[in-house]
Amino acid sequence: MRYQGKIVEWNDDRGFGFIVRNDGGPSAFVHIKAFTSQRRRPVVGDIVTYEVRMDPQARAQAQRVAFVAPRPASPPSASSAPGGLALAFTAVFMLFLAASALVGLLPLAVLALYCVASAVTFVAYALDKSAAQNQRWRTPEQTLHLLAIAGGWPGAWVAQRLFRHKTSKISFRRVFWATVVINCILLGVLLSPLGTEWRGALIVH
Repeated sequence: MRYQGKIVEWNDDRGFGFIVRNDGGPSAFVHIKAFTSQRRRPVVGDIVTYEVRMDPQARAQAQRVAFVAPRPASPPSASSAPGGLALAFTAVFMLFLAASALVGLLPLAVLALYCVASAVTFVAYALDKSAAQNQRWRTPEQTLHLLAIAGGWPGAWVAQRLFRHKTSKISFRRVFWATVVINCILLGVLLSPLGTEWRGALIVH
């Protein structure tokens, strides 16, 4: 038997939530794997139809979950603006690094560090997103932050937007943006007269 209900809780990072039936019946746990369509991610408020089976602990679990109707398109909101600005800032940052390295303001090693660290961080986010969806061992948040502060924050930001991962936890995002600020400060110091010796040490003769 199929029921209709509304998603009232959803943790996108971990890929699960809860559905409340429209007829007032008991709520059901739902995992991302239970959705018949993977074209879009669920959000709180989505209306769905689903079947129910009981797990070994007699708890209701939604199966074969389908969206009742496509989510209506909505105009860009004010909350989406920071994401676009941050993505533009990331692109400008990397272009600035590349230009600075090409004209000799920065050692090529710095550009290489950011490129490699960003690639490694991107992969770390992808693996953590997959682990969250499949209930496997997660990458500690401290590790993701260390990768970001080590120069991988551009890759982290792209991964956050692409995978919709670590985008809703306020405490995580605050620390993430702190790593961005620290990177920008260190880069500024490296480009200043104070960083002349550091730049020299990074140049491979």
